[in-house]
Amino acid sequence: MKPKILIVEDETSISMVLKAYLAKAGYAVEQAYNGDRAMSLFESWEPSLVLLDVMLPVMDGWSVLHRIRQRSACPVIMLTALGDINYRLEGLNGGADDYLIKPFIGEEVVARVRAVLRRLPQVATENTAIFGNLKVDFHSHTVTLNGDEVHLTPRDLSLFLYLASHPNQTFDRGQLIDAVWGRDYIGSDRAVDMAVKRIRQSLVEWSAGDGGIITLKRLGYQFRVQART
Repeated sequence: MKPKILIVEDETSISMVLKAYLAKAGYAVEQAYNGDRAMSLFESWEPSLVLLDVMLPVMDGWSVLHRIRQRSACPVIMLTALGDINYRLEGLNGGADDYLIKPFIGEEVVARVRAVLRRLPQVATENTAIFGNLKVDFHSHTVTLNGDEVHLTPRDLSLFLYLASHPNQTFDRGQLIDAVWGRDYIGSDRAVDMAVKRIRQSLVEWSAGDGGIITLKRLGYQFRVQART
């Protein structure tokens, strides 16, 4: 089955160009021109990835991103003419998986889509591990805390599963970028810090005595646990 890409862009010419490039690359494509239609298609069509513009009528891109993250870990790439670093950080901190600033070329968009889809969790290790009230299932790529599933973006989930599969080992940002984002990643390694921050927020109820993601100054990050079963 072809991966399904939902384009949410109110400028018809841009949307049609994106559709042509993605269809040529072998993806199934649907289009939405406002936030309400985007959410309707998202729920009925269940895309593999969303290309999401920020400036939309009816419901802006930030609101659409927030609603998607309430429902799903589907990858989202933000598309916008807003180049200010604060807007980029708002999107990434809000759960976006990547960020493209207009104007861009179609080949770059296709490359970014492929890169993000490649980052979906792929962890080969024992099936499950339990750390106090936290359970990690490496086979189904799920994390549960106090019996409730923890919803993470695909990239954040990949990072967490990688760290959890190497307990009590220290990795610097470069190592984590290579392992999770991929060697073709061209963004800042500060993306690791933002991802760790989001993961920690999602695991705030994890019993402190059972472990945590520890920052080791000038060394990197470690998934530190007391015991593993």
